[in-house]
Amino acid sequence: MGELVLNVNGKAYKVNAPAEETLLSVLRNRLSLTGTKYGCGEGQCGACTVLMDGTATRSCSIPAAAAAGAKITTIEGLEVDGSLTTVQQAFLDAGAYQCGYCTSGMIMSATALLHDNRAPNDEQILGAMNGNVCRCGTYPRILEAIKEAIKCASGQTTSGGVR
Repeated sequence: MGELVLNVNGKAYKVNAPAEETLLSVLRNRLSLTGTKYGCGEGQCGACTVLMDGTATRSCSIPAAAAAGAKITTIEGLEVDGSLTTVQQAFLDAGAYQCGYCTSGMIMSATALLHDNRAPNDEQILGAMNGNVCRCGTYPRILEAIKEAIKCASGQTTSGGVR
C-alpha cells in the first residue's frame, strides 16, 4: 500500500491504495464517487469513463497511481452550484438513457468531445462515442442529445437550466 494524492473534481485526496488498484476502484470504493460505473472491467464499454486532464479515459483500465498528478473529473464534478452542464441537460431533455447505467460514461465522453471540438459532424460524434456501449439501445437519443448540446452551446437554442 502506498499513499498517493489524486486531484478529483477540484479537490486533493490522499489515498492509501495498492499500486495496481484501478482508478475506478479508488473512485467508487475509497472516495464514494459512485457515479462512475463498473461495466466490463476491460475498458471496452465506456461505463467507467472519467476525464483525465480533459481527455475521456476508461478508469477501469488505469492504475490509480498512474492518475496521480492528473486533473480527474467524474460525473459528480461536472455540475457547478447545482446547475447541470449543457451536455447533462441535453441528455435529460432528450431522454438519452433508459436504465441509466451507461449515462455517466456517455456524458463524460460527449463532454470531452465538445471541449475539443465545439461543432463536430456526425462522423466525429460517432467516432468519439465509439466504445461507449448502451445495452438499452438508446443510441438515436444519445446522438440527438449531443446535437442539442452543440446547438445550445452555440446559442442556436435554449433549454431550461443550460449554461
